[in-house]
Amino acid sequence: MTVLFEISDSRLTWRGDGETLVVEPWGHDAVRVRAALGHDVVDHDWALLPPVDDVTGAAVIDVVTEGDGREVATLRQGRLRVVATAWQGMDGQAMYRRTHCRLAFYDGDRLLLEEEEPGGALKRRARSFDSRGESERLTASFTAPRDEVLVGMGLYQEDLLDLKGSTLELAHRNSQASVPFVVSSAGYGFLWHNPAIGRATFGTNRTEWVAESTDQLDYWITAGQGPADIAAAYADATGHAPMMPEYGLGFWQCKLRYTSQEELLAVAREHVGRGLPLDVIVADFFHWPKMGDFRWEEEFWPDPDAMIAELRELGVQLMVSVWPQVSLESENFAELSRRGYLVRSNRGLDVQMSFEGPSRFLDVTHPGARTWLWETLRRNYPGVPIFWLDEAEPEYVFFEHEAYRHHTGQAVQVGNTYPQLFSRAVFEGQVADGQAVSGQSSADGIGPVNLVRCAWAGSQRYGALVWSGDIHSSFLAMRRQVTAGIHMGAAGIPWFTTDIGGFGGGRVDDPAFHELLVRWFQMGTFMPVMRLHGDRGPQREVHAADGSRRCHSGAGNELWSYGEEVYAVLARYVHLREALRDYTREAMREAHESGQPVMRGLFHGFPDDPTAWRVGDQFLFGPDVLVAPVLEPGARTRRVYLPAGAGWTDAWSGTEHDGGTWVEAAAPIDRIPLYLREGASGALASLLAGLSGNAGAGVRP
Repeated sequence: MTVLFEISDSRLTWRGDGETLVVEPWGHDAVRVRAALGHDVVDHDWALLPPVDDVTGAAVIDVVTEGDGREVATLRQGRLRVVATAWQGMDGQAMYRRTHCRLAFYDGDRLLLEEEEPGGALKRRARSFDSRGESERLTASFTAPRDEVLVGMGLYQEDLLDLKGSTLELAHRNSQASVPFVVSSAGYGFLWHNPAIGRATFGTNRTEWVAESTDQLDYWITAGQGPADIAAAYADATGHAPMMPEYGLGFWQCKLRYTSQEELLAVAREHVGRGLPLDVIVADFFHWPKMGDFRWEEEFWPDPDAMIAELRELGVQLMVSVWPQVSLESENFAELSRRGYLVRSNRGLDVQMSFEGPSRFLDVTHPGARTWLWETLRRNYPGVPIFWLDEAEPEYVFFEHEAYRHHTGQAVQVGNTYPQLFSRAVFEGQVADGQAVSGQSSADGIGPVNLVRCAWAGSQRYGALVWSGDIHSSFLAMRRQVTAGIHMGAAGIPWFTTDIGGFGGGRVDDPAFHELLVRWFQMGTFMPVMRLHGDRGPQREVHAADGSRRCHSGAGNELWSYGEEVYAVLARYVHLREALRDYTREAMREAHESGQPVMRGLFHGFPDDPTAWRVGDQFLFGPDVLVAPVLEPGARTRRVYLPAGAGWTDAWSGTEHDGGTWVEAAAPIDRIPLYLREGASGALASLLAGLSGNAGAGVRP
């Protein structure tokens, strides 16, 4: 009898018709599946870490031969059961024998997901390798429950909560971060462990993953009792976020752009002078002479050390923007090009972006480039604890991935790792230098944190605080950030933020924008990090002393920039964020210790409530605060769903409600509907309930 399976150290291997398929334990309730055509599987460590414990001994594999000659191998790993069915048979059209193997995944006896069946004469291949020279175009097809709800996958500018029925590009863009981890209401989590450009389709007839150019199939799957279990397993598999530093719990002030040291300090002094809480202030882009110089321009920033010292006396940390663009005129260009530390174009003129002049991108997939980057930042920005890693996709002027090559391979094959490795370059340098947080040890699991415009699987372990990119200043864009934050959390990235007010399109003198800003600021109070940013109109030109042009700046974007009525509301909410510090810290601790998102879909806390899987315009801030932002202009009420499984208290009125009900919440312009879960801590309940005493102040309706 032909033996179709090999078993070694709880690793199940099948070989047939040139294909090698490997299934092995990778976590207490999880396995990793790899397959390659014409060669053995490769141990890529794109995102997956070695299992945190020795789990191989816990796996049990049984192999039986059925009456029709099929060989069935069952691998049991915790609650996950993998059934591999292999058979040989004559192909009537080819007139030779072919070998097949099909996988199915169960939670106990309940089917979760299975590879698509051949379909008889249809001759479908669940694992399809289409040769493209030295690589393959790979398609993996599965049959999944038709009624499942799917969440995760990262940041896409859509307001869909349920991804079932969607097709998503597996590629990064400005305001799009592809994090290919999906969570199903059926009780499984699935990581497409492949950084190639491609797509994912979650159809009712099939789930299909496509990699345009790759060397193997590689995915990880886990079974869990609910989203919280799945989030914990995923964090163990790909890495836990650090503990958020104390300065990540409060308010961050930013605009496009503070053009000088004195301008930035004046804003910080005014903030503190008004008694407004402020944890971080930001020196945005083009504080440098040329893109890629990675240093202060002396004319505008004459004494950064003194600036940083004064900020610290004020209790404020400085964040500095870093772009991976390197101008052809940069003082570092020749050296970086000679060393091979820049992304290469496959043909033609080697220019990948032309914003503020022709440039190329630093190739952070190269270990030497990552080392060079941190050594340069350490030398030129001493005392700066936080970096803003902008353009981290990277933002090619056109997203034609076939045109570019990285150190680790063609961009179409490996390009999605770029933002993860950008975060890694700075994070590992900070940790190695003991710069986790001033006065706090990285051994305590605290920080560092760096703001980044994109992420991929595993980015969370490198302290990546992801923001949603250059979004428009509109209520539609604001609404999309709710689902974006929920999906990012479900995809294992617990630190998320947005440009409060949107990045582009808002004017300081526009009453309609004032309303949007107030509503967005209210929502931002309850996001993992509260950060005000944007390119506000009217813009102003900037010139050096010799008359030469510099990158423009926007209008003021401080709390007091929009008039006294707006200021009264914004000030109240920035103080509220400060009062939430203890609660926010505990939510961040859950993110660090067990991978729980800080900003959560209602389904995360209430997975047994079907309606909770369908509500995408509300979210939970930590476990106990339900946030229902006002997402329509002119609205002064909104409909709110209170999940079944707990009672809820209106934080403004103190009115108690049963779970599993819809309520019409009052929402005057200075109020965001908030509800406290039954059993929330007394201090938190008192804090939020006390807001009702201030409900009448602020901007007039």
